[in-house]
Amino acid sequence: MIFRILEDQFAQKARESKDADRRFMQLALALGKRGQGRTWPNPAVGAVIVKDGVIVGRGWTQPGGRPHAEPEALRRAGEAARGATLYVTLEPCSHFGKSPPCADAVIAAGIKRVVAAIEDPNPEVAGQGHARLRAAGIAVEVGPCATEAAFDHAGHFRRIRDHRPHVILKLAVSPDGKIGAAGGKPVAVTGEAVRNRVHLLRASSDAILVGAGTVLADDPELTCRLPGMAARSPVRIVLDQSLRIPASSKLVQSARETPLWVVASELAEAASVTRLGAAGAQIIRVPPGAASGLDLPAVLHALFEKGITRLMVEGGSRVAASFVASDLVDEIWLFRGAEEVGADGVDALDALPLSKITQSQVYKVHASETFDKDTLTIYERA
Repeated sequence: MIFRILEDQFAQKARESKDADRRFMQLALALGKRGQGRTWPNPAVGAVIVKDGVIVGRGWTQPGGRPHAEPEALRRAGEAARGATLYVTLEPCSHFGKSPPCADAVIAAGIKRVVAAIEDPNPEVAGQGHARLRAAGIAVEVGPCATEAAFDHAGHFRRIRDHRPHVILKLAVSPDGKIGAAGGKPVAVTGEAVRNRVHLLRASSDAILVGAGTVLADDPELTCRLPGMAARSPVRIVLDQSLRIPASSKLVQSARETPLWVVASELAEAASVTRLGAAGAQIIRVPPGAASGLDLPAVLHALFEKGITRLMVEGGSRVAASFVASDLVDEIWLFRGAEEVGADGVDALDALPLSKITQSQVYKVHASETFDKDTLTIYERA
C-alpha cells in the first residue's frame, strides 16, 4: 500500500511539473509575440526564467533581432538566474553571429534546467544548442507547447526550409463571397473591430503585399493606424510588373517614412525605375511569369534574400487568387461580414471559388474568433 501511495504522489508531482512547464511556456510564447514583425530576419523568441516557482526574469527578441530573448531574460534576472529554470520558445543558438551564442550565456549564468518548446531547424543550430547545454550539465527538456511554438515560428521555419517567407493571406468577404461592389468600388464588408484586428495583423507582419491594381483603385497607405503603433507598420510591397503606380500615390509619397518596395519585371522601363527610386521606393526586379504577371516563386525568393519571414498578402482578388493557385499560401485569415454585396460584386479569389480554401484538404482550421456580427477563421496548412 505504501508503495502505491508513493507512486501516486510521484505521479501527482509529475503532472504538476508538466502543468507548470506549459503555463510558463505559454507566457514565453506570449512574450515572443511582442517581437513579431520587428525582429526579421531573426525569429521572435520569448523567454521566462523561473526559480522556486517565481518568475525572476523575462525577455523577448528585440527590434532588429538583437539582443536575443535569452540574454534579455538573463539580464533582468541577474544573480537570481543561478539554479533557475529557463523556458524558451526556440532552442538557444549555439553559433557566433552578430552576437555570441545564447547557449554560452545560459551556461555562464548558472541556469540549472532549460525547457524549450521546439528545436531550431537552422542548420547552424539544429540540436547543437541543446547538446552544448547538456554537455555543461544542464537538464534539457524539449516539447511543451511545441505545436503553438511551431505556429508562432512558422516564418522562421519556412525561411530555413524553403528559402521563402511564410505567406499569410488576409481576406475580408461578405456572406456571398465578395470583397467589393460592382466595378471594383470599395465597400466595407466588416466592422471596426475587424479593421482593428487587421491592423494588429499588419503590426505582427514583416511586410504587407498588394498588387498595383489595388494601389491604382484605392490609393491605400498600408500602415498600422492603431494609436501609438505607427512605428509597427510593416514594409509595404507592391507587385507592379511595368511600374504603373504614380509618384503621387500615398505609398510613394510616404516611402521615406515607411519603407516601400516595388517588385517589377526585369523588362520594366529604366525611366520608371529612376522615377520611383528618386521618390524613395526600392525597386526589386524579377523575371516575368509564364503567364501575365510576375514569377511569384521568384518574388518570394527575392523577399527571402532581403530577410522577410512573415509576409501578409492583402489584395486584390487577382493577387490573392494567384498566390492560392500557385500553392504559396501557408496561412489564411478569412474575415466574414454580415451584409451581402450582391451577385455583381467582386469575387474574393477572382475566378477561383472560396471553397478552394474552406473545403480544401490543403488547409485546416487553426482558430476562430467572433467580432459582433463578423467572424474570423484562421486556416493553416494541414
